Amino acid sequence: MGQNPSQATQAPKKSPLSEKKKEALSAYLYVSPFFILFAIFGLFPILFSFYLGFQKWNGLGEMEFVGLQNFKWVLTDPLFWKSLYNTLIMWVLGTLPQLLVGIVLAYALNSTLIKAKSFFRVSIFMPYVTSTVAVAIVFGIMFNDQDYGLFNILLGLFGIDPMSWSTSEWGLKVAISTMVFWRWIGYNTIIYLAGLQAIPNELYEAAQIDGATIRQKIQYITIPMLRPIIILTVFTSTIGALQLFTEPLIYIGRTFREEGITVVLYLYREAFVNLAFGPASASAIVLFFIILILSGINVLVANRIGR
Repeated sequence: MGQNPSQATQAPKKSPLSEKKKEALSAYLYVSPFFILFAIFGLFPILFSFYLGFQKWNGLGEMEFVGLQNFKWVLTDPLFWKSLYNTLIMWVLGTLPQLLVGIVLAYALNSTLIKAKSFFRVSIFMPYVTSTVAVAIVFGIMFNDQDYGLFNILLGLFGIDPMSWSTSEWGLKVAISTMVFWRWIGYNTIIYLAGLQAIPNELYEAAQIDGATIRQKIQYITIPMLRPIIILTVFTSTIGALQLFTEPLIYIGRTFREEGITVVLYLYREAFVNLAFGPASASAIVLFFIILILSGINVLVANRIGR
């Protein structure tokens, strides 16, 4: 039986997907779990918070559209501005010093004068992997209001009366800022250390031949080469400081004292204590724009370092 010539010359059917498209599809399938989980637990809550900012809702009943009323209520609430003031003060006391001290510690760990570097690197990084609850409990004991509190004992050595850390205006801020500083100093130090180790040693050798001092090496080599790392740490530290929540919550408890309440603690109280999800979402949106503004300012300032 003869074969039809048209069938003999018919080209084989091509696959609807080329090999390149198959590889791309396979790659997207592998990373899809992250995007699915992010959409459910990240993107949806963000969008829902923006929606809730214009609603009146107690978490159970029907929502009622109130326009900008929630924002007006939040921006005229003295406690919100007090929480923002507390957050900024704790950022100055706890976050900014850790960036400066982190660079110094990283430079020391990168120096040839330090022995047992691995031990010190692990020791410095340990606070970051320690449970935040455990850190807050330990520091709560150290900043005890009684005479036998560690820091009150230290004050007594200098003839200073014991301080009520958990009730005084500045005592509470210093205690929480110290927790933040101790917990995050190791994280920033390791990041700076990685940046220092990426700087070519030939630059320091050339500077040494030209007779540069240690200060000149730091000013003209170390800081300019670390500028991208400095921008990264300033950006992330600013966001983290403005979202401070766990340390003050555990230290002052659910009393929500005005001396130590932060913005995130304020919106937590509005949502889960007062059941006012509208104002809570509105304060979260206001905090979002404050973070954008302060982060932009910090990046601009840090970007000028080392020029």
